[in-house]
Amino acid sequence: MSNEHVSNEPQTAPPSRTEQITALRPAYQADLAEGLDRLFEPRRETCPWCDSSRLRTRLRTKDLIQHKPGTFELDQCEDCRHTFQNPRLSPAGLEFYYRDFYDGLGEKQLGNTFAARTKMYEQRAQSLLPHSPTPKNWLDVGTGHGHFCESARTVYPDTTFDGLDFTDGAELAEQAGRVERGYRGGFPELAPGLAGHYDVVSMFHYLEHSTEPERELAAAHQAVRPGGHLLIEVPDPDSRYSRLLGRWWLPWLQPQHLHFIPVENLRRRLTDLGFTVVAEQHAEPHDPVDLLAGTWLALDTAAPRDNLPWLPKPPSGLARTGRAAVLIAGIPALLLGTFLDRFVVRRLSHRLGVSNAYRLVARRD
Repeated sequence: MSNEHVSNEPQTAPPSRTEQITALRPAYQADLAEGLDRLFEPRRETCPWCDSSRLRTRLRTKDLIQHKPGTFELDQCEDCRHTFQNPRLSPAGLEFYYRDFYDGLGEKQLGNTFAARTKMYEQRAQSLLPHSPTPKNWLDVGTGHGHFCESARTVYPDTTFDGLDFTDGAELAEQAGRVERGYRGGFPELAPGLAGHYDVVSMFHYLEHSTEPERELAAAHQAVRPGGHLLIEVPDPDSRYSRLLGRWWLPWLQPQHLHFIPVENLRRRLTDLGFTVVAEQHAEPHDPVDLLAGTWLALDTAAPRDNLPWLPKPPSGLARTGRAAVLIAGIPALLLGTFLDRFVVRRLSHRLGVSNAYRLVARRD
């Protein structure tokens, strides 16, 4: 007979999504009652990259992912072509619009999405092999829950991977064993304590989330040892899809994405900091989802809203039925988008000028 104690206490089931939404609704309604103005900073009159005052509006859109209230604008500098959110989210706005996106309500879905991208993460890691085949240690900035580091370890089995994120994701990644050390906080603030420590620093789809990308680049220069490498991947604002699909182009991702940096701007800034760009890739980092994602965003916007805590009340039965009908009717379009993305456009993405991301590898001099 086993001597282990068996508890007879009933196990409490985790709350259902509907119960979570019901519990969250009062706090969201209280936030919205204070108005949306506090969620935005004053509008800029000059470009944050080159300080030019020659700005034009490139895009106006809503939150097409979570459908939280608000209208968002992206301005483009007519001198350096940098595109940026204007007016930018305030600290209160960043908290409001990020809440329940990567954590809370959105954590399970986003976590499953990231965990399923093993091949993409391995390909990102392999892009460094010609330049640094045996790095001793690697810091992944904006690591989330560390899924990239877990996959990259198959490419670099002898490398120690650390992760940094401003959320608790880095700490959770450390607990899960995906990273050796998880740092929580802002990279510019933490960089002095990491000075010259890393052979590699990576930033995969991180800079576009930053309020001040130039400070992040300076922090990377501080953390990478001389002769080490910086690996950056960001959305490409020069992709033809950004114009053809308009607000339905997923990488716009408003309101989370604050900056879109043309590749020549980033190359020049890296050079000014003391890096030498040793590789530039466009075809390899392309994520073949543009037509599928654009179709889904259009269908999701056209359909009646789902049950969401930032809406004043749950949808009626008729609204739920209408939503299901719209999404079912859109299945053929979603399948067509998937086919075109993966089997037609993917191989020609760079030649057609529709690659939705670019990647730079830079060596610190």
